[in-house]
Amino acid sequence: MKRVIVILVLASFFKLSFAQEKAIPLYEGIIPNSKKAPADYVEHVDSSGLTRNLSNPSITPYFPEKGKSTGTAVIICPGGGYLVLPGMENNVAIAKAFNKIGITAFLLKYRMPHDKVMIDKTIGPLQDLQKAMQMVRKRSIEWGIDPKKVGLAGFSAGGHLATTLGTHQDWSVIENKENINLRPDFMVLVYPVILFDPLIPSGVRERLIGKNAPKALLDLFSNEKHVSSNTPPTFLVHTVDDGTVPVKNSLDFFDALLRFKVKASMHVFQAGEHGFGLDNPNNKDKWMDMCQHWLEENGF
Repeated sequence: MKRVIVILVLASFFKLSFAQEKAIPLYEGIIPNSKKAPADYVEHVDSSGLTRNLSNPSITPYFPEKGKSTGTAVIICPGGGYLVLPGMENNVAIAKAFNKIGITAFLLKYRMPHDKVMIDKTIGPLQDLQKAMQMVRKRSIEWGIDPKKVGLAGFSAGGHLATTLGTHQDWSVIENKENINLRPDFMVLVYPVILFDPLIPSGVRERLIGKNAPKALLDLFSNEKHVSSNTPPTFLVHTVDDGTVPVKNSLDFFDALLRFKVKASMHVFQAGEHGFGLDNPNNKDKWMDMCQHWLEENGF
């Protein structure tokens, strides 16, 4: 009997270790909302380390050291302008930084919106994020997670994806027969795209909904317009000199959060531009340290 218990414990240990390194596909069989990819649409990593034409979305789990888990989990949504996924090195560093503060991290690889491979490209990325949230909550016991403490961390275009889920809780674009809660419990947004103002040039907007999208579609994905009292507590980070995603994106979202009395904290640094990831070299203060304190203050 003792031998059986030891074997089971070891099996669980190796399963956990393996899971930290292995991507878990979000879907089995045919991916919903997909079309057969043309011959020129092939998933690959280019010479800059960017993943292009991703066709098999997945999550990769990263777990805290044994005994250090708080039960909180976060799904990381990388940026890339709804065009590519950036190199994973920086995103893995962010995942491991969450691990250090006791948070289980799931690195999401989501499909880019494209008419070549999607029936409706506007919902493709959101489907993948909702499926990831569904999977994490469904397997929460297995992964040692409190299903009421599952949040999102979105960077740049990944911030738009995160806030789309965070502000549209009643809009399900996946099959959810078990009625699993898809609402995130908190959001961490770092230089996020939020606004879909047609007067502001935006490749993110054009790739998701097209160049000449109707007002109804612009409004649907202008996530600051959908903040409500049910929007999750939010932690925002941006820089004044961000020339890629203007700080107005975070300012307007924060203003909407305040109007609806949503718990929120915003940190705007003077310099750092865009895409600094975990560490902004222009500032001694580290946003992850601030984020840790904020999460603890809010019970995560």
